[in-house]
Amino acid sequence: MSDHEYGGNDDLSLPKATVQKIVSEILPSSSGVSFSKEARDLLIECCVEFITLVSSEANEISEKEAKKTIACDHITKALETLGFSDYIPAVLEAAAQHKETQKVREKRGNKFEESGMTLEELEELQRQQFEAARERHA
Repeated sequence: MSDHEYGGNDDLSLPKATVQKIVSEILPSSSGVSFSKEARDLLIECCVEFITLVSSEANEISEKEAKKTIACDHITKALETLGFSDYIPAVLEAAAQHKETQKVREKRGNKFEESGMTLEELEELQRQQFEAARERHA
């Protein structure tokens, strides 16, 4: 499968530091195994190709269902269609964890609303804090 089938991946990549962190977690330094930069770059290319393949298949599935948004269900169907059924449990677990993380973020709420102060009161408090900071550093 070439990059041209999916519109060209020349400018697509993943953050090298993130990939290196993932690899380091899998291959701890205590194992004595190292991962070359070339191997990391190849792994990044493989990951981009995999993401492109799965998202393209999921897009086709969503289009067949006349949907305008690719949903988790489309991703799992794409994985199954492409022969990656073994990944589905891990994908569903990651999706559930992400959903929980989003709920926690939403529960944190809006700090403005939770403050119980008017916008004018908050602006005055901010002005006072900036003034105090200027005095401390003057």
